[in-house]
Amino acid sequence: MTYSDQPRLSGKVAFITGGGSGIGAATAEYFAQQGAKVIICGRTPEPLNEIAERIQKAGGVAEARICDVSCEASLIQTLESVEKDYGQLDILVNNAMAFTWGAIEEMTTEDWHANFATSVDGTFWATRCAMRLMKERGGAIINLSSICGELGTAYMSGYSASKAAVINFSRAAAVEGAPFGIRVNCVMPSVVETPATQGMLSDEEAKQKTERLIPMGRVGQPHELAAAIAFLASDEASYITGVNLPVDGGRAATLITALD
Repeated sequence: MTYSDQPRLSGKVAFITGGGSGIGAATAEYFAQQGAKVIICGRTPEPLNEIAERIQKAGGVAEARICDVSCEASLIQTLESVEKDYGQLDILVNNAMAFTWGAIEEMTTEDWHANFATSVDGTFWATRCAMRLMKERGGAIINLSSICGELGTAYMSGYSASKAAVINFSRAAAVEGAPFGIRVNCVMPSVVETPATQGMLSDEEAKQKTERLIPMGRVGQPHELAAAIAFLASDEASYITGVNLPVDGGRAATLITALD
């Protein structure tokens, strides 16, 4: 056995959807620290450019590209252009998501479908394209699932259904990709402190109630998810595929009872 100080993602080209904030931004910065060339995408230029510039100033390689993950043509064109420009695509992180919430009996069909356009359709389109591009070299695809995809969550039926679809789609993709050295895994967060949860967590009472449900007694931080994603993207996880890895402070392992 030999030991090396070489960063775990050195020489890799990584594409991250929804890379302008939260988990996506933290993952982009962590990947760059680990030696990857990082391309982040999203619909809004300002946050993407800010993250890319921050990585560049720290000595990393990063680029922002405008792309609507819920639009098949936009997403495929962007992915293919990355592979053409960099000569390879080694890592895909399907992080972008959108959701609506509300009671089932009041939810419109439009609101129901809105949960799937980015989280499920975008994940499918990007995975399909990446598997074609990675077929000769192999690669790693990491999809962001959610504890809502494993446990029932009131007023989040559409989001929960979409994330459950991501989990099982990833398992099927893992089986299909394995003969070509393409690994497909999920990372499953619970509540993470991001712009998407800012409204809920800004209320101190709501935050404390949430933290009481988590065995570790606190919500997660984006960099903690980024570290798990980087592990699954690296060669250290070379024999891991088809898993849905909880990074949730123990939330998914807990049975909540009336005594809690």
